[in-house]
Amino acid sequence: MSAPELPARPSLEFLRKQAKKLARDIAAGNPAAIARAHTQLPHAQCPLSQRDAQLVLAREYGFAGWLDLRKEVARRLGRGLEWAAAEARRIIHNNDLEALRQLLSEHPALLAWTTEEDDGGLLGMAAGSFGDSMDPVNEEHFTRLACAELLLDAGAVVAPSVCEGLIKARALRLIELFHRRGLFPPTLKYLAALGDVQGVRAALAGNAGDQAAVNEAFKYACHLRHTEAAALLLDRAIALDAELGRQIDSGPGRAAFVQYFIENKPEVHTHDPFEPWKDYVRQQVEHAMRDGDRSTFLEILNREPWLLSTANLPFQARWIEVAVLNDRAALLNGLLDLDPAILHAPVPPPSQAIEFAFTYVKTHLLPLLLRIWPMPGDLPHAAGNGDLDRVKRWFDPEGKLALGNLSDHFPANTSRYRGDLRSWFGSSEPGAQRILDTALAWAVLNNHFEVADFLLAHGADINTNWCSHEPASILHELVWHRNYEAMQFLIDRGIDMTIRDFRWNATAEGWARHAAHDERLAQWLSDARQKREQT
Repeated sequence: MSAPELPARPSLEFLRKQAKKLARDIAAGNPAAIARAHTQLPHAQCPLSQRDAQLVLAREYGFAGWLDLRKEVARRLGRGLEWAAAEARRIIHNNDLEALRQLLSEHPALLAWTTEEDDGGLLGMAAGSFGDSMDPVNEEHFTRLACAELLLDAGAVVAPSVCEGLIKARALRLIELFHRRGLFPPTLKYLAALGDVQGVRAALAGNAGDQAAVNEAFKYACHLRHTEAAALLLDRAIALDAELGRQIDSGPGRAAFVQYFIENKPEVHTHDPFEPWKDYVRQQVEHAMRDGDRSTFLEILNREPWLLSTANLPFQARWIEVAVLNDRAALLNGLLDLDPAILHAPVPPPSQAIEFAFTYVKTHLLPLLLRIWPMPGDLPHAAGNGDLDRVKRWFDPEGKLALGNLSDHFPANTSRYRGDLRSWFGSSEPGAQRILDTALAWAVLNNHFEVADFLLAHGADINTNWCSHEPASILHELVWHRNYEAMQFLIDRGIDMTIRDFRWNATAEGWARHAAHDERLAQWLSDARQKREQT
């Protein structure tokens, strides 16, 4: 059979679908598909992973690998710099300095490349952190120090969001690099974040009366654990606000107040004005909810009725999210019994509470959540709720997916998720397949196997890289829930047990052993894998 010819204006999405179809055909035992695989990969073991199926397809089109094929698609569509930025994201994630140098030499415009959604550019990719990076191990895995240094040496533009992101993430080695090169603005909040006591004193002397700036700087100092700078800023805040001093001095005292915020890391990325005393009380409420301390939780809410007011709606929504994440039904009931303003808001504040209920298998809390937010009427939520009749409504009489407007479905209607896709793949638009695969994941996680079987029969990808945080597999996610029944469901239906996650490059078995520290589960997965290999 002659090699296929790439169209003049190829579709990368269509090529991905071709690779998925090839993998499905091989798994189904199609002789022609198996022959294609062995022609390009003589020693390949079937069924193929999605990555190997893409490699087979790329070689059939005459390219050495999938990345070369993607590059040619981008060139033909006139998106060279767009492709280069996506390639840079992959290279930076892999910490491949030589490849990054080569890419910059071929595309020097990347040093100043930004978009509205990626305003940090390549430096933001290298310095950005998935989570708190104050721990050196986390910083090593979440950020790319060597790549950031290479980009700075090459003259990369330093956007304000990059500096802000470093402080938020507490990436200490990167902060030291930026500080050494004089890249942080000499403003009060950054001086506080760096623990520069003399700089803070000088800034306060030149700007004695800005209460909001002082409060914000106090928050930054506590966030980075700079006790002396925080104490200095708190004294100035109290000098500007006598009531704040009265509350603190009659309560925990100044030293303990500072220590509380240092130990409990105030959020620095919120756009709400930081109010030291109110935020202290709010954090106590959130910690009581997280820890399941019902008596403290209710005692604070009864003592401080302003917490239940309309002005505090976003924080009420946050406490409910914490309740779902930690399965605190009793405390959530206690909160709602106090008739908080969120129960009566004409438009409730946005929240991930219902999303969390499906993703983290807490759907028994839905009756409480639905007192505030309506159940979204889309495919993933119907699947996660086990409503097969409603799921079927999203397919036409021929059984083809018929979602209508994609923006009506999770996660395509979620800007946060589009940001995640940019971070992982450089592409920010969840398509129909991502919606379908999310529905599959929620159905499996919540043990709605009849729904899951229906979705698999109608195009859902059992090897989807869906996961609650970063790309992995549904099997990875199930490790945290110790859900043997759901894992067996996926294994029986042929899920690829060799899929590795985006961040740690580990299989689900590796997650069980090294992340969940569950040797029994790791052995169970190992046995299941070996049994499959022997059949």
